Amino acid sequence: MNKRLKNVDYNELVKQHIDILRGLQYKSGLFAASSKKVSTGYDKSWLRDNFYECLAFEIIGDWGTVQKTYRAVLKIFEKHISKIKSAIENKPTERWQYIHARYHPETFDEFWEEWGNKQNDSIGAILFKLGELYSHKENGHSFSILRTKEDLYLVQLLVDYLQSIEYWHDPDSGMWEENEEIHSSSVGACVAGLKKISKVPGITVSNTLIRLGQETLDKLLPRESEGKFVDLALLSLIYPYEVVSRSQRKTILENVEYHLLRKRGVIRYKGDYYYNKNPDGRSEEAEWTFGLSWLSIIYSKLGKRKKALNFEKLALNTVNKDGEEPELYFSNSPKYNENSPLGWAESLLVVSIYEMHKKHKTAGNLRKLSGK
Repeated sequence: MNKRLKNVDYNELVKQHIDILRGLQYKSGLFAASSKKVSTGYDKSWLRDNFYECLAFEIIGDWGTVQKTYRAVLKIFEKHISKIKSAIENKPTERWQYIHARYHPETFDEFWEEWGNKQNDSIGAILFKLGELYSHKENGHSFSILRTKEDLYLVQLLVDYLQSIEYWHDPDSGMWEENEEIHSSSVGACVAGLKKISKVPGITVSNTLIRLGQETLDKLLPRESEGKFVDLALLSLIYPYEVVSRSQRKTILENVEYHLLRKRGVIRYKGDYYYNKNPDGRSEEAEWTFGLSWLSIIYSKLGKRKKALNFEKLALNTVNKDGEEPELYFSNSPKYNENSPLGWAESLLVVSIYEMHKKHKTAGNLRKLSGK
């Protein structure tokens, strides 16, 4: 175990990683995926990354940050409302006609170069959180991002958009922005999002729209897609979306741990070329740090504290010499890539720590980190 983790003050540890996350946020409210100085393109803002980056602020009770980010996300949709309406009127046939997954963090403009822009899960993620936050209460007061009729109109357009693209059998680039297939993680995100947002007064979601997605999900699972029988992205169906049965959850966890778990992270899937050390793209897949935090969160929520603690320790040991969580480590190596810190990884680490220690003295003052 890393010497730095002995006698650790978990309040200070959470503060350290929350501060790192704050450094990734632009004045607009959107978060960069990684450092604003990287040359990899991760200084841009992804819908999905902002969804995951906000989880840390939710868990410490910093609703001001959460609200600012999601208000910015709504402004993105407002800016591109004509495109969304066009996609509803005429089912998209080209990638550029889909709602893009990443934007300029200050102007909210799309980036037009090809980047696997068909990512249906990102729309599902935003609907999921907007629906979840609608009925959230903090200190006896209701908290919602959706304030006006115009907000509800935008959200209804997103629902209609998923109907138009027929998300339940629409091949997309998925969480990893790569080859187009029908992905369980994408379909599941949309199912979860539609279920949550359907509870919001003024939003209409047909039962058929949800049922079609659920049927596809049940046929695909426990596979991620026709081409991948196991994938790190499947963990999203357990947390945060909770759209799998107990048996499906059990199989997903067994497959991920048996086939994808490594010393410094979880590989995304077998044969992953991204930062693969082997020239032929085999056997030396990069190890993604947030996979360890993700597993810790899931086992904590399942009440399996021993396993959760073990994964938390593994995750904490991936923090680099600069105190950051990088995107990934090269296979079986202490070398990490340039995308450090990765906002998504920082956030899941914070959630993991909070989940493990919120009921103990070490976490007694975590909510004070919100500055409230």
